[in-house]
Order: sequence, then structure tokens, then C-alpha cells
Amino acid sequence: MHTFVSVRLGEVGASMSLTAVTSWEPTIGGINQAAGTVTDVSTGAGGEVSAGDELYSVNLRPAIVAQGSVPAFRALARDMEGADVAQLQGLLATLGHYDGDVDGIARRETDRAIRAWQKDTGVPVSGTVELGDLVFVPALPARVSLDEDVVGPGKVVVGGEPVVMVLPDAPETVIPVTVTQSGMIAAGADVSVTGPNGEIWAGEVADRHRDPENNTVIVEVTGTAGASLCGAECASIPVVGETSLESVITTAETVSGLILPAAALVTDAEGVVSVITEDGRRVAVAIVASANGVAVVEGVASGLRVRVPPTNETGAP
Repeated sequence: MHTFVSVRLGEVGASMSLTAVTSWEPTIGGINQAAGTVTDVSTGAGGEVSAGDELYSVNLRPAIVAQGSVPAFRALARDMEGADVAQLQGLLATLGHYDGDVDGIARRETDRAIRAWQKDTGVPVSGTVELGDLVFVPALPARVSLDEDVVGPGKVVVGGEPVVMVLPDAPETVIPVTVTQSGMIAAGADVSVTGPNGEIWAGEVADRHRDPENNTVIVEVTGTAGASLCGAECASIPVVGETSLESVITTAETVSGLILPAAALVTDAEGVVSVITEDGRRVAVAIVASANGVAVVEGVASGLRVRVPPTNETGAP
């Protein structure tokens, strides 16, 4: 008794549903130099800040973010010189209070700009930028997170605490898989990740490495063409800890055409692939794609009935 199936139009493809893990990798970006009680926090976790934005306040005096590689270490006023003075001048110029040379020398123009900025900020107009008024970070604008264990309403700070964590443009997303699963995943394979709010992010396999401790393979995922996976929706990923998300990795691209069970295919000694028709004829076919026990083939007509499996009871075709 033989079983026969009809060649028909369909499609073949394969994928794996797996759990993706996404997390931010922050770096220390700014040091608090104010001393006193934190009275307000203005920047939420993962918020983007620009030069002149208030991060938090201590004793009701705001701590303002500015760009610079030299951390704040002293009060700044007229007739002072240094790289930190140049960073202050850069801030004042960005905010429209200063149009002189950013040369690191605090002359009359710098003093006037400081006073205008202090008036806008709402602090006493003294011409002196007190230690703690500024928090310098390497680059702006930046997505940042404040250390809530240090900077929170009612917390006491003494100065010198690393409080501003700078986040990368996007969180890191990885998919832990078994060694066997890794062998089924091609470099650059399409990945679909479902975000925390149900949004679908299209990405691809970027790289992978072994985790010998857990005997797994860590598959790294990025957006297509190396872009950010989550794009404008990265802020939906919590800054602290890891977030588990649903993902699907395509292991075989979907191909449409005439399909039949892969079990209906027979290969002769010369490597020619054929099917056996209902009347016992061999018809050579070309395999276009195959996945999950189904093949897309060329060389046969839709509706042709073929034998499954292609051998008779004695094992001969």
C-alpha cells in the first residue's frame, strides 16, 4: 500500500521562538560636587539631557549639566583660567549668554555671561559659579540615569559622588541559545523582537560568542544594517536590570512555489533528485528550498500525485 500526495502551491520557511534579554550598559559620566540635602530630582531614568538642563537640586540650588572632559573641582569666577573655565564658556555660549572666545580665560565678558545665566537660572547673581553648580559629562546631548541610591529627595550628599550614568544610544540585546540551535542560525539572520509595549522591532543577528559557564551561545542582535534595534522606542526599556522580551529568529527564509513533503524525494547514485508518480514514473526535480520536512521544487506541475515514501515495501524505488 502506497501513500500519495499532490504537488501544490505553498510556501516553506522556518523560525525559532526564543527569549531575548535586553539591558543598558551605562558608564560613569558625571560627579556631584554639591554638599547638602537633595531637594529635587529633575531627570528621570533614561531621559535625554542637553547643555544647561537641571539634573537635580541640593539645598534648593540646581545642579546643571554641561559638556566637558574635566570634572568640576572648584568655584569659577572672573580672572580665573583653565580647561574648566573653557568648558563653562562653552556652556554659556550654547545658552546664548556669551559670544567671546572660548579660550579658558574668564575676562569681563565671561563675568557678564555668568551673571546673565545666574539670573535665568534663578540663583543669586554673584558672578561666581559655585562648586556643585555644574556637573560636566563628556558629550551632550546624552541619555542619562542618576544613581537613585545617592541622588534622591532627602538624600544627603557631601560631594565627590559619581551620580550621573551615561547610557549608550541603545541597550544591548542578546538571545541565549543552545549549541544545537546556534548551528541553525545563520549570520545576519532576520530577528523580530516584541518590545515592552507590543511594538515589533526588526533586527538581525550581528555576532555570537560561547558562554562556557552555562554551556550556551549568546547571539547578539542589532537593528537592520547595524542600526539601533529599538530606535525611538529605546526609552521603554527599563534602565536598571535585564528585560526579557519575546523574539523570533528566521532560520530559513520563506520561499513560495510548488511544495511537497521532503519524504517524497529520492536521490539516485548520480545525485539526481526525483519523485515517483502515481503510475511509477520518475520525474526529475530541482529543490529550491526545504524546511520542516517540506520542499519547494521545480520540474513538476501542480496537481501531480507523487508517492510518499518513494520506495516500495522491499525498499526498491
